[in-house]
Amino acid sequence: MITYSNATLDDLPYIVEVYNSTIASRMVTADTEPVSVASKLEWFKQHNPQIRPLWLIKYQNQPCGWVSLTSFYGRPAYNKTVEISLYIHQDFRGKGIGQFMVTEIEQFADKVGIEAILSYVFGHNQPSIKLFTKMHYQQWGLFPKVAELDGIQRDLIILGKRLD
Repeated sequence: MITYSNATLDDLPYIVEVYNSTIASRMVTADTEPVSVASKLEWFKQHNPQIRPLWLIKYQNQPCGWVSLTSFYGRPAYNKTVEISLYIHQDFRGKGIGQFMVTEIEQFADKVGIEAILSYVFGHNQPSIKLFTKMHYQQWGLFPKVAELDGIQRDLIILGKRLD
C-alpha cells in the first residue's frame, strides 16, 4: 500500500508542490511564500541515494509526499547526524504513512552508518510533535520565539533520536 523510490528530477515539481501546500498553515515551514522548482534545484542535488536520500512516497500507487535526509551543520564531525524532512500531502494524512516512512528511513540510516536523526519542528505543530514522540524521538533543544509568522513569535523544537 505504501511504497517509495529515489526521487528523480522529474519528481521535483511534485515535491515542491507538496512543500508549498504547507506554507499557508504556518505550522510546518518557515517559508512564508511559495518556492519555485528552480530555487530547489541545488537542494535536490545535495541528495544522493547512498547516504542522503530523497524519496518520493506513494500510497496505493499515487504520489502522496516525500521524505529526505540532509546533512547536519555541514562539517565532517557531524557526518553521522542528519536532519529528516517529511512532507505528506494533506489528502493522505492520517493513514499511517508518516510512521511507516520514519521507520523506513531510520532503517536505511542505520544501515549506512547514521547514528542520530534530528527533526526541527515548530512548537505549535502538534501533529508532527506527536508523530516523532510516538517514534521515540526526544526533545533535544528548544529555541524560544526564534521565528515570526504573521506577527506571531514561534518556538522551534529540535527532536532527536540516537540509532545506536
